[in-house]
Amino acid sequence: MFLSVFDMFKVGVGPSSSHTIGPMVAAARFLDHLRAQPFAVTGVSASLHGSLAFTGVGHATDRAVILGLAGFRADDYDATKAEAELARIQDDHNVQPAGLGTLTFHPKDDVIFDYGPALPGHANGLVLRGTDAQGDVITEITYYSIGGGFVLTADELAAGGDTDDGPPVPYPFQTAADMLDMAMRSGKTIAEMKRANELSRRPAADLDRGLARIWEVMNGCIERGLVTDGILPGGLFVKRRAKGIYDKLLAERGLNQSAPHTINDWMSTYAMAVNEENAAGGQVVTAPTNGAAGVVPATIRYWLDHVPGATAARVPDLLLTAAAIGGLVKFNASISGAEAGCQAEVGSAAAMAAAGICAVMGGSPEQIENAAEIALEHHLGMTCDPVKGLVQVPCIERNGLGAIKAVSAASLSLRGDGTHLVSLDVAIETMRQTGADMSEKYKETALGGLAVNVPNC
Repeated sequence: MFLSVFDMFKVGVGPSSSHTIGPMVAAARFLDHLRAQPFAVTGVSASLHGSLAFTGVGHATDRAVILGLAGFRADDYDATKAEAELARIQDDHNVQPAGLGTLTFHPKDDVIFDYGPALPGHANGLVLRGTDAQGDVITEITYYSIGGGFVLTADELAAGGDTDDGPPVPYPFQTAADMLDMAMRSGKTIAEMKRANELSRRPAADLDRGLARIWEVMNGCIERGLVTDGILPGGLFVKRRAKGIYDKLLAERGLNQSAPHTINDWMSTYAMAVNEENAAGGQVVTAPTNGAAGVVPATIRYWLDHVPGATAARVPDLLLTAAAIGGLVKFNASISGAEAGCQAEVGSAAAMAAAGICAVMGGSPEQIENAAEIALEHHLGMTCDPVKGLVQVPCIERNGLGAIKAVSAASLSLRGDGTHLVSLDVAIETMRQTGADMSEKYKETALGGLAVNVPNC
């Protein structure tokens, strides 16, 4: 299965890739289905299951489904237009997607939160239905939002998941061992192999333009977060902190008063800036998810701003390397917090970031694999227990610590020659097994951990 860099890094909207972007993608796919089927549909409805029900309000899943059924898309989301359309839908009780006319839709009645057992395919399930003039269901499809904005129908999942109908790629590695073997035999770096795979599917100009766009959106998200303060939405009254920390760090520059460990504060504030924007529903890049969207951008920004010799010209290689590692994790385990806990989100992001920065700092393929393994290994067992189901506590700070771990892992690997006891493949498989064994209450349901031990009001 070929996973493009643009599958791992998607421009979207906060606060969640699986709970916001995924349901919006599912709704868009359902609209395409309605346009293609022969029956006259006059109304639509949705039911949310599993984690999408338990933490759907905190993740704005209901808003995402409503806007998706109205024709909005995550990759070109306009917040002002979205708010205006939500208000109209509440008043008029209908959606008006292009090519389908006016469809009856009552937001309070037609988005159902089903708190019973999860659907069989995945913790994040939703069912979208089309009804006739009498209100009878004439078509319905079950979708699963499997993490990182990836969406499968129940039939696609039963058939084995994602399919890849494109031409063969020159370096089809599906494990880290395969990746290292191909790098050794070809003499290419991981980024070069990943680039060659991408070029088998798209022109070089499109690839370069797309990679530049990814970093542009990532860095823009950091910049907005560094200059914005206030209280995050959702009812926890969490104060934005990135701007205040950033202002203090700028004021300390040149005063010879900051300790060496202050560099950790720089990494944390870059990551927190991203995840505060995500929590506020801003534009972010899945990396590989929204909940973990701050780790890779913070690591890149740290490298560009604080490491001598760093150049923006190498950012594409960092992204390509990171995407290669993220693809291995998704293919062999999971990047979904609802499926495997936060080890699958921030843990995966840290592994991706560690590999990427190791690569641009001159690491060999073996050192890059080691860096990813160190970062992932030391996130194993991390639960996903967001307070009130919001992507705020502990998620925002957790991204800062993920970036710090990523840089530390890369530094450790660069001090060695790439040989180590635990392979990345073993760490990924261990993460998969740990996620399978983890209690459901620690997998993005807000039914355990911090989510129940911290007052939600």
